[in-house]
Amino acid sequence: MNSPLIRVGVFYDGNYFLKISDYYYFQHERKARISLEGLHEFIRHQVAEEEDVDVRLAQVTTSHFFRGRLSATEARDKDRLFHDRLLDDILMNLGVCTHYMPLKTRDGRLQEKGIDVWLSLEALEMALHKTLDVVVLIAGDSDYVPLIRKLNTVGTRVMLLNWDFKYEDFKGETRVTRASQHLLEQATYPVAMHAVIDRGLQEQDEVVENMFVTQSEPAAFAPSTSGFGYNGAPTAASTTAAPSSAVPAAAGAAPGAP
Repeated sequence: MNSPLIRVGVFYDGNYFLKISDYYYFQHERKARISLEGLHEFIRHQVAEEEDVDVRLAQVTTSHFFRGRLSATEARDKDRLFHDRLLDDILMNLGVCTHYMPLKTRDGRLQEKGIDVWLSLEALEMALHKTLDVVVLIAGDSDYVPLIRKLNTVGTRVMLLNWDFKYEDFKGETRVTRASQHLLEQATYPVAMHAVIDRGLQEQDEVVENMFVTQSEPAAFAPSTSGFGYNGAPTAASTTAAPSSAVPAAAGAAPGAP
């Protein structure tokens, strides 16, 4: 007898997601960071709606966060050790499994290499061995198209949380975030999060409201335009603050430049 439970796996392209969180903190009128706990609750409701089941039957059974990061020595030298640890605490407290790869320097810039392949392999393995019914992918790159196609062949539905927005950063340059059209076409349930969030905030939808934290950030973030890490250094108060599910600043993002 098949279980009525809808097993959901959530997979984050970490750098993509942290940039989204920065957008809502620095650019969007909400001026708040995304709460991972609130986002997971939204995912449960969205899956329940798409699968036409009671929300109690839609459960996140596994979640994974993939990202490149600096060595401890490099992070210390760039005053980013605290922020890396803060992110780890947030993910650990929510039971999110972290997957890190060392950042590589190319043409004087730090870059992620292989994150998409690793995420894809883990997602497929989890779908097969944990019999996931729905994989929620938080990403926007067309490199994930083969993953979605393969998940489709094993009968796992794919929900793609994607954002589409543009803004002018503090240097006057236009920044655009948009998911690959090919990726959107392959997903079973593409969810335009920018529209869902704006509509939900306007209608004061409780589930959408809870996707954002209401408390202040646990650390100060100073403007920076270089590197691939968090900005600023922790204040004295921030080093003793208990971690919430608020996501800290994105790698290499200055205020106004996720």
